[in-house]
Amino acid sequence: MELIKKIKQAEVQAQQIIEQAKTAAAAQAEQGRKNRLQALEQAEQQRKKAIEDAVAAAETQALAEAENLKAQAEKDRRQLHDKANAKINKAAARVMDYLKG
Repeated sequence: MELIKKIKQAEVQAQQIIEQAKTAAAAQAEQGRKNRLQALEQAEQQRKKAIEDAVAAAETQALAEAENLKAQAEKDRRQLHDKANAKINKAAARVMDYLKG
């Protein structure tokens, strides 16, 4: 009789241990899913930030390059203007010399 009570008690304890293990496994699985989801969200945020940083850097670089190109174009225009004026003055002086002479 005593042995039957111990066997039934052991069966009840075994069933409780199994239920606790199932509950713990489910909780671990849920926590793992949450951790993976959080890691994915964090990776997505980092990816978006990296893209935004790259776009901002490219925009800054493009603006700087545009300013440099404008400055170079203005410098080239002035040089061409000065060169043209020098040639015009030289040609005018030749015409005046020709007409005088």
